[in-house]
Amino acid sequence: MRNDYFGPPWLKPLLKSNYFHTCPVHEDSNKSECNMYCLDCMGTALCSYCLGNHKDHRLVQIRRSSYHNVVRVKEIQRYIDISCIQTYIINSAKIVFLNERPQPRPGKGVTNTCEICGRSLLDSFRFCSLGCKLNGIKRGDEELTFTAKVKPNQGFESDESSTPKKRQRRVFGFRHLNIEGHIAYSDPLETDKSFGSNSGDEEAFHIYNMSPDTPPIYNHRNSSRRKGIPHRAPF
Repeated sequence: MRNDYFGPPWLKPLLKSNYFHTCPVHEDSNKSECNMYCLDCMGTALCSYCLGNHKDHRLVQIRRSSYHNVVRVKEIQRYIDISCIQTYIINSAKIVFLNERPQPRPGKGVTNTCEICGRSLLDSFRFCSLGCKLNGIKRGDEELTFTAKVKPNQGFESDESSTPKKRQRRVFGFRHLNIEGHIAYSDPLETDKSFGSNSGDEEAFHIYNMSPDTPPIYNHRNSSRRKGIPHRAPF
């Protein structure tokens, strides 16, 4: 197989790098945590003070979720195809995990798991992370690729554009897999949740006949009637 078949040359260094440690060059400065990675230099993780030496380079920011490294979809999908990988919404932003997250046993009611590490997934996905998809490609699956798809006059294809739009109906809630692999339900009216209605990872279900009960009839004639004269109880 060609080397580019397994993705761009920076993909493996990105997955294997160590993040969230103190920068050895700027350890005496504030905000010296290494959470940036340069795709052009393919070196070690960078802190905010190191970015001055990487002007006009392709940079991505690594974040943490449930003690695992993640990257935002809008940052990484400009360079690679992340199809077949389940995404999540953390703090109103869609993210994808970098490496595999083995799960001892699937969550209750889960029928689909990651083909590499066994992590619980929704039915429309095959892998839980970039690393698991890379291992799937190494197994010889010719249908998988990291090459970003390009549409004529539209640039790279967005992950949101490939998600079919659902019909607009009255939605009561959403069923989804949480990060720990269990089925959970969320209220679409609540905000700042780990999962959102635009993630493409949930199945909307609807409740019909939700009209309120008929209010009682109010008699205006009785409202204008004066009260009678009070009578004291006999001694």
